[in-house]
Amino acid sequence: MTAFYDMTADTPPLTGQALIADYVRNLDSSPGVYRMLGEKGEVLYVGKARNLRARVSNYARGQGHTARIARMILETRSMMFLTTRTETEALLLEQNLIKQLKPRYNVLLRDDKSFPNILVAKSHPFPQIKKHRGAKSEKGDYYGPFAGAGAVNRTLNQLQRVFLLRNCTDAVFESRTRPCLLFQIKRCSAPCVGRISEADYGALVSDAEQFLKGRSTKIQADLAEQMAVASDAMEFERAAALRDRIKALTAVQSVQAINPRRIAEADIVALHMENGQACVQVFFIRGNQSWGNRDFYPRLGGAESPDEVMQAFLMQFYDNKVPPRMVLLSHGVEDMDLMQSALSERAGRRVVLGVPQRGEKAEMVDNALRNARESLARHMSESATQRRLLEGLATALDLPAAPRRIEVYDNSHIMGTNAVGGMIVAGPEGWIKSQYRKFNIKGTEITPGDDFGMMREMLTRRFARLLKEDPDRESEAWPDLLLIDGGAGQVSAVHEIMAEMGVEDIPMVGVAKGQDRDHGKEEFHRFGQRPFALRMNDPVLYFVQRLRDEAHRWAIGTHRAKRAKAVSATPLDEIAGIGAARKRALLAHFGSAKAVSRAAVADLMAVDGISEGLAQKIYDRFRG
Repeated sequence: MTAFYDMTADTPPLTGQALIADYVRNLDSSPGVYRMLGEKGEVLYVGKARNLRARVSNYARGQGHTARIARMILETRSMMFLTTRTETEALLLEQNLIKQLKPRYNVLLRDDKSFPNILVAKSHPFPQIKKHRGAKSEKGDYYGPFAGAGAVNRTLNQLQRVFLLRNCTDAVFESRTRPCLLFQIKRCSAPCVGRISEADYGALVSDAEQFLKGRSTKIQADLAEQMAVASDAMEFERAAALRDRIKALTAVQSVQAINPRRIAEADIVALHMENGQACVQVFFIRGNQSWGNRDFYPRLGGAESPDEVMQAFLMQFYDNKVPPRMVLLSHGVEDMDLMQSALSERAGRRVVLGVPQRGEKAEMVDNALRNARESLARHMSESATQRRLLEGLATALDLPAAPRRIEVYDNSHIMGTNAVGGMIVAGPEGWIKSQYRKFNIKGTEITPGDDFGMMREMLTRRFARLLKEDPDRESEAWPDLLLIDGGAGQVSAVHEIMAEMGVEDIPMVGVAKGQDRDHGKEEFHRFGQRPFALRMNDPVLYFVQRLRDEAHRWAIGTHRAKRAKAVSATPLDEIAGIGAARKRALLAHFGSAKAVSRAAVADLMAVDGISEGLAQKIYDRFRG
């Protein structure tokens, strides 16, 4: 059982070391997690301990602290504690709290999005192979993770060339009457029109899964044997098809020559630190194949040691991912056994953690470390350029300081239909894509095509939420600069909106295309001031163009996605109880939504998954 202590109520108004020393008197030697809180109750730091009393007492000492820790102690106004049964449990809880609370003095992993996988979907007699990201709720076998969409797409292309598996949806599969282009270019075996039996297609699926598990040599030998048998039986067309598959597999193997020979499944994690910044490179090895790499730039509090950064990264990185059977590191962590136990508990099986010193494993780690070093150098160079651009933007727009958060707004529609708004965010680190937002324009009073009305709704929703969640503007969610795609009229309208909400003090600039609507002739508009322009070769002008174009791209992409969804929408989407699977089954059975609308209750009940009650509901919907 865990026990929770909140000792703020009876604590005298002490601060810093004196406050912490007062807490220590009431602590025992249990393992657990502690939180250090600031003056306004904000969480400054989350840490774990094998022995809470011993660990927290270190902060009560007056010496031996780094500047970062000393500053954190000085700002501490209260503490909270949570005891656990084991140190492993404390480690897992610590990282959950860090991820949830994002304390200022902890190492934070800023990019923790999910990684794509390859899914061999098994809900159909002829399995589909496709890219998958997110919860693994669909029936089938998952292979991954891959570093990114590019690595997945390359592997899918290889699988199609060698194993001729379909990638079309079940709805497209059911509607085909003749083979598609992929069959013509030898990328699919056309099971949709009966060009291959279910048993033979199942054999291809099995071979593809063996390939994903790293057993391509055996597959090649089996294909060669089948080709010889077909040739002896004078089945020359089949022999030629097998020959083409062997050639494709050979080409794939030649591309994969850099793959490790003795590492079947591992993540290789390398850390490089320089000038207060860090880069972590992760290489994914699955089935003796490299499935790509990804670099991360954790946010440091300052003066952390490599083992601290590595431990924090590993726990946050694997918080929503299953660790592989082996994790190879460039730097050790403070307690390797504890970390290994925590990762094993998360995976539900044994996970081996190690820092290799020689052999192929050490070579792979050295390669990852070299990539981390080079990536950090590029990142630092790009960050320096970004800082100069932000400082130049502050000078050009007469801002008090270089903005740390720029929000750019745009909207998109076709004659007022499928109207959407988009917000993109940029800062010292470049695009902050996790903060991008989409706004479905919902206002019924907005005239179709009314850009001012759409902007009003978008900004009202955005800042009403900010005012509700953070009225004192203490978080980093408040922008330092708003950029609007438009001229004086748009700027005046936006200023009125912001004034109504009481946030007109946020700097706001409209960017208009200017004369002839040409790039390089943009005019900048500020409320109550004359418009101005920048030199055509000014880097700040190019920077603003990139910001505006990114907002335009985001808004258009959102609009297209909404329009595509509307095109494929049917009245079935409005019926409670009809999800994607039942909708697909109904359309496959009747051929169209119109045919469904004409069907009798008994006919509807003939569809798999449609009960009598649901059939009656569908029948009533079309005759109501």
